[in-house]
Amino acid sequence: MDSAELLDLLGNGNRRRILRLLAHKPCYVTEISEYLGVSPKAVIDHLRKLEEAGLVESRVDDKRRKYFHIARNLRLEVNVSPFEFGTKSAYPASAGLDITTCRYVSLDVDVDETDALEDGRDEETTDGETTDGETSDDRSETARKARELDRLQDMENELSMAQRWVHGRITEVMEDLIEEFDDDRARLYSDVLSALAAGASTPEGISRRVEAPPSVVREALSGLAEEEIAVSDGDEWRLPE
Repeated sequence: MDSAELLDLLGNGNRRRILRLLAHKPCYVTEISEYLGVSPKAVIDHLRKLEEAGLVESRVDDKRRKYFHIARNLRLEVNVSPFEFGTKSAYPASAGLDITTCRYVSLDVDVDETDALEDGRDEETTDGETTDGETSDDRSETARKARELDRLQDMENELSMAQRWVHGRITEVMEDLIEEFDDDRARLYSDVLSALAAGASTPEGISRRVEAPPSVVREALSGLAEEEIAVSDGDEWRLPE
């Protein structure tokens, strides 16, 4: 399901409340119905739509009662600015992703510690076993995981702040670029320049990035060339050195 369809799906307040409830614990239809104050039939309809979108799954317990729970992690982002409207959805990266290779991200990631936590799940030990079957190593690992969770939540908050800062700076830079071209072509010129900076070099490649016809892009490139802001090497274009 694409981002636009997810936005439509989550535009319903009761579906958002269902997900908020299921984020705390699995529930069956009657529980959800009582929580929302709506009929079980309406709840079943909401759950069906959430299941079809892959956001919710169900299981049946020993008493044949069907419990619903959130199926997987999903991040949905909406960006609205004077220069852009866009949505994107993202699922968690694979466990093998090396975040330290990300060009603009500098995080205090202890890969060895993370690996140790993963490895500890498969290890069994009888050293220090307590009367309830839990070992001191188990408790120590649980404490490490709790500290790791707290650290990751702090990191998530900092990344959110950084993302807001980036969005603000994008708006400021776009405004500065538009001031350079005081006419109706300002927005198109700014988009074309951004595409050139990102490495697009042909009118067709720039066209795909800015979502404008190649003929319009060629006209914009010619205008930028007249002002010596873009340089042509045959059919390829670049920013001046």
